Amino acid sequence: MAKKVKTNPGNPQKSALLIIDVQRGLFANPTPVYKEEELLDNILDLVDHAHQAGVPVVYIQHCGQKSLIKGSQEWQLHPRLQPERKDWLVYKENSNAFEGTKLGEILASQGVGRVVATGMVTHGCVKNTCLGGLKEGYAVVLAGDAHSNYSKDAANILDKWNEQLAGKGVSVVNSAEITF
Repeated sequence: MAKKVKTNPGNPQKSALLIIDVQRGLFANPTPVYKEEELLDNILDLVDHAHQAGVPVVYIQHCGQKSLIKGSQEWQLHPRLQPERKDWLVYKENSNAFEGTKLGEILASQGVGRVVATGMVTHGCVKNTCLGGLKEGYAVVLAGDAHSNYSKDAANILDKWNEQLAGKGVSVVNSAEITF
């Protein structure tokens, strides 16, 4: 039996920017984050464009039981990310940011029908949040150059998931080409 996909809950012309798990602890691994500076620069450019366009920006933080423990230093957002007062904060315990959080309520309250995903890690929470967004009926855009991981095979993982997510209906676009 096929999984039921919901119809778009908002206006597909109205977007929100999702910044997934860009937390200090993920940048402290022995294997560095692939293209860390480019990743952060691209995310910050998207945040600036979203703010200029009046688009909601949602910072999502993973809350783990063994790492990224809520309130710990490693759980904090990367120091280059400085949410504004109008930005939203969502805390999650699952890899899909739509599961068990207030993300859907926030997006509905803003009439959002399109989400632009960025963040960490490509083959975990970014992938699962993109797929979760599709399942919830959102148009999903993945900023193809604004997500990353700290695997030794990082470049291949990025290429693989950009291609696989595009095959599932996610629009994969470089951050400079994304409009709000």
